Amino acid sequence: MKSMKYFIVGYMASGKSTFGKELAKDKGLPFLDLDESVESREGRSISEIFAKEGEEYFRKREREILHEICNETDEFVLATGGGTPCFFDNMDYMNQEGTTVFLNTSSLVIVDRLKRQRSNRPLLAMYSDNELEFFVREHLESRLPFYLKAKEQI
Repeated sequence: MKSMKYFIVGYMASGKSTFGKELAKDKGLPFLDLDESVESREGRSISEIFAKEGEEYFRKREREILHEICNETDEFVLATGGGTPCFFDNMDYMNQEGTTVFLNTSSLVIVDRLKRQRSNRPLLAMYSDNELEFFVREHLESRLPFYLKAKEQI
């Protein structure tokens, strides 16, 4: 029997955790969050890691922990970080390991959610509403080729 591993991919605020928890409940599988796993294994927040070590260090740790989770656990639903599929061979690796699901949420919905969540996302606090819309549209577009490699799209 093949193990059941689901990887939820998509842009920040696309609903990966919400959808992932529902899917996990439906399938009777544990729900995991890659960002939370990185934070617990590092003993500090992602914003602290970025501030002290930089993005390159974070992306390497994120990849290592993704592999550790896959090696330690046979069945799960994992909400990935928004950038996870876009670095190293992460997307190909997740496709090999299980089922990838891309939450294709429109940039308008994402921007609306991010405007309300700004206090939780310090990296976005500096943007005005118009700048945030531009940033999300451009950034999402650059990540789409990776997200579109997912086996399923919702």
